[in-house]
Amino acid sequence: MQFVISNFFPISVAALSGAMLLWSMFGNRLRGIREVDCSAALQLINHKDALVLDVREEKEYQSGHVLNSMLIPLFKLNERIGELEKYRDRPVIVMCRSGNRSTSACALLGKQGFTQVYNLAGGITAWQKANLPLKK
Repeated sequence: MQFVISNFFPISVAALSGAMLLWSMFGNRLRGIREVDCSAALQLINHKDALVLDVREEKEYQSGHVLNSMLIPLFKLNERIGELEKYRDRPVIVMCRSGNRSTSACALLGKQGFTQVYNLAGGITAWQKANLPLKK
């Protein structure tokens, strides 16, 4: 007990960092957001006719995007959600630059009743690292 009292601060820091690590690993799953890597995304695109929804800004999209992807910037997604109605029962892969904005978009789509929403882990950055093609 004396050890814990004497080392309360370092123990607290270790516990907090461990909790943060667990949240980063499992937080999206707890919120109902499913992540896919590039390989799984390709399987959904090629075999399940998945929509690729890009939530980056127009300028980012023009610098390179996945072929046949749809651009709806994150800040406009709520007002343009009706454009996605025909994809409600199809897989939707959401991507951004690194996976942060797309996580928010996945949460919004889930609240709107989309049942097959997937966040591309690592975003377009991971897509490029996997040497997958982009259209300019």
